[in-house]
Amino acid sequence: MAGTGGSTGARARTPAPVSLPVALTIAGSDSGGGAGVQADVRTMAAHDAFPTSVVTSVTAQHTRGVERSTVLDPADVRAQYEALAADFEVAAAKTGMLGTAEIVRTVRECVADAPFPLVVDPVMVATSGDRLLEPAGERAYADLVAEAMLVTPNRDEAAVLVGDGDKDDADLTSRQAGERIVEMGADAALVTDGHGDGTAVRDVLVTADGAREFAHPRVDTDATHGSGCTLSAAIAANLSRGLDLEAAVAEAVDFAARAARYPHDVGEGPGAVHPLVDARNAAGERATLDAVRDLVERFVEIDVSPLLAEVGMNVVGAAPYAEAVDEVAAVEGRITRTLDGVEPNSGVRFGASSHLARFLLAAREHDPDLRFATNCRLTPGTRRGLETLDAPVAWFDRTAEPEDAATMNWAADRVFDRADESPRAVADEGAVGKEPMVRVVGETAEGLASTVEHLLGEAATDRDQ
Repeated sequence: MAGTGGSTGARARTPAPVSLPVALTIAGSDSGGGAGVQADVRTMAAHDAFPTSVVTSVTAQHTRGVERSTVLDPADVRAQYEALAADFEVAAAKTGMLGTAEIVRTVRECVADAPFPLVVDPVMVATSGDRLLEPAGERAYADLVAEAMLVTPNRDEAAVLVGDGDKDDADLTSRQAGERIVEMGADAALVTDGHGDGTAVRDVLVTADGAREFAHPRVDTDATHGSGCTLSAAIAANLSRGLDLEAAVAEAVDFAARAARYPHDVGEGPGAVHPLVDARNAAGERATLDAVRDLVERFVEIDVSPLLAEVGMNVVGAAPYAEAVDEVAAVEGRITRTLDGVEPNSGVRFGASSHLARFLLAAREHDPDLRFATNCRLTPGTRRGLETLDAPVAWFDRTAEPEDAATMNWAADRVFDRADESPRAVADEGAVGKEPMVRVVGETAEGLASTVEHLLGEAATDRDQ
């Protein structure tokens, strides 16, 4: 039996050290694992930074709330920082929950004139709107802000930071609040909108040179625990890797948006964001490619020519957490007829399909478990197959498509919004210049293949009639 040990003749292996930039989080511990130091460490590691930590407080909490919180002695906080600074070459740092004015001042003294960029996440206001710091702690943040390359408050925290102590400036726009924070001495401010209203999240980055807005669709979820920690930790990790500020923020905003789209379903509360979602997505890409290739080989072997539309057939597979066409694997070209059956025009790669890939991505907005899709022509045989399919089937009228609509997004939204149960086949009668079509979707490659084989069994009889 092969193995890595037990052989007396084995040669000792040569170590291959990995050199990563060091990132530091100065924050509280979340025993529930969804936020604080725990979320920061996972986020930094996911960005290929080596995470180190200074713990400022210990909490007893879970997905439903905080049971108890103990702030550490400032001397212990300072000792942790000094121990790290004496041994590690920190490339970037971030702060999170600090807890008291004394801890804020201690952290400010530690990082004063530090040679690395500092991201300050001023954890001051809970999602519920409750204030998390006493007024003295809020005032102490002014000096820490002046040490920061970037401050990342949400709109409520920004209002506290720039208020006069007696009254928050809640009526300021995100840009105005960001400009005030820059006037306080920070190089930049990213005023976030994750807890706001509306269908879009609009985060605003303000520097001395102006402002830039980062917008993306709001995720309709209460599982946002750890979202602010994840965002600021991602920015710090990006800075540690040498990205400039705007690039570090842009990547981190996209990263945090995906982490919120696919939250961890843990505990009895709403759950928490998923800092490892990008890494899990990348790890699933090879298996997705292999699954699509296997489907193509299977369709060639069983000869799906009776199902081929005039435009040919494609097969697509989304990476586990795909959000864009370039994360969907597909046949480059199509599967088309040959003298002996069918063959793909070329190989399988990510980003090879736009049409069917967009349909799958739009369907995943309603049912994120869907991973695979293909297209078949609508014939008398496939109609019979749809009627006898042991799974939901949906139809839409392509002639009703608005002129300015994106066809695949419109079709998926129209069908999946109205369905009581997620369909496994979506059909239309075509329109002028558009042939009738069936789109088959599945959570697994095997599930997709099973549906296609069912339709093929009926479509093949068309040739015998």
